[in-house]
Amino acid sequence: QAHFVESGGGLVQPGGSLRLSCLVSGLTFSNTPMSWVRQAPGKGIEWISYISSDSGATNYADSVKGRFTISRDNAANTLYLQMTSLKAEDTAVYYCTKAGSTTRGQGTQVIVSS
Repeated sequence: QAHFVESGGGLVQPGGSLRLSCLVSGLTFSNTPMSWVRQAPGKGIEWISYISSDSGATNYADSVKGRFTISRDNAANTLYLQMTSLKAEDTAVYYCTKAGSTTRGQGTQVIVSS
């Protein structure tokens, strides 16, 4: 069974940056397209980014396009999300998932506030 451990969240000022990581086990990571999703307080799950298994294709929600970058290290079974120019509306719990799946880990909290 797939297992996801997200890390790297925290409190950051508007305009700041964070890099999230997700260590994946229980599946063949190098063959698995992955996504990041988030859930803001009181809201539903929002898909924000996708990456193909070989990193050849990426996609982003309009809300984060140009500010967030998804990447992966297949040798380390790790997915990343580099977040820059953070805004208050980016405050959420961030999760990595197998693309198209609803299975998630515990997530990592990101709070953007001055």
